[in-house]
Amino acid sequence: MSTPTQAFPALETTLLTKRFGRGEEVVEAVKDVSIRLEKGDFVAVMGASGSGKSTLLHMIAGLTQPDEGSVWIAGSDVFAMSDRQRTLFRRREIGLIFQAFNLIPSLTGEENIAVPILLGSGNHEADRVGSLIERLGIERIRHRRPDSMSGGEQQRVAIGRALVANPALILADEPTGSLDSINGRKLCDNFSRLCHEDGAAVLMVTHNPVVAFYAERVLVLHDGRLVHKCCTKDYRSIQDFTCDCVDRTKANAEDVN
Repeated sequence: MSTPTQAFPALETTLLTKRFGRGEEVVEAVKDVSIRLEKGDFVAVMGASGSGKSTLLHMIAGLTQPDEGSVWIAGSDVFAMSDRQRTLFRRREIGLIFQAFNLIPSLTGEENIAVPILLGSGNHEADRVGSLIERLGIERIRHRRPDSMSGGEQQRVAIGRALVANPALILADEPTGSLDSINGRKLCDNFSRLCHEDGAAVLMVTHNPVVAFYAERVLVLHDGRLVHKCCTKDYRSIQDFTCDCVDRTKANAEDVN
């Protein structure tokens, strides 16, 4: 008898490594990164440009094959699957949110949210899309197309699309990069609230410590290595968090090098 999905972590990576180049020009974009997220966790991966954040996210999403290590999502080994199996699994178990939104211009907000269901994945309950629209506060734009929405409205539609199939894991790549500070805060608040309600885990990649501070835990990458981990509740302010992260990251990076 198989073990229920909820008994497994939402995400577990073990010693993930990815190299680019050949011969003496080989660069380790990600080196020995191990991460574990439980149901409902909200974790940020922070690092400067070129630190390996996007490569790590692409491996976790099953879009880039690692050279070493493994990715397990909801108890399934992502890279033990065929390409087709991995595509179907991604639709069902992973919600993707991008900085550029990637909404379909010809579809309404409601239709964009429903796309994963229309593709044949996830939960087919008739009221799922309507429930998300209500919870995200976007009833008045449900019949609008993306070109008549604000950036914040488009991003909420993107969140709804990521959540509609009840995935185990949400992967967000610099999701606040195209938003002003107010809508960026609203986005992070929506992440925290909706994912606790639905039980999805969130892994959010960002270069911005202000955005990372909204997560429960922060993992810092430097030159592809995980050099610092912390819980945001241990800091009194964003300023304290930022200063400590900078100091610890610098010290740990020097130790690694």
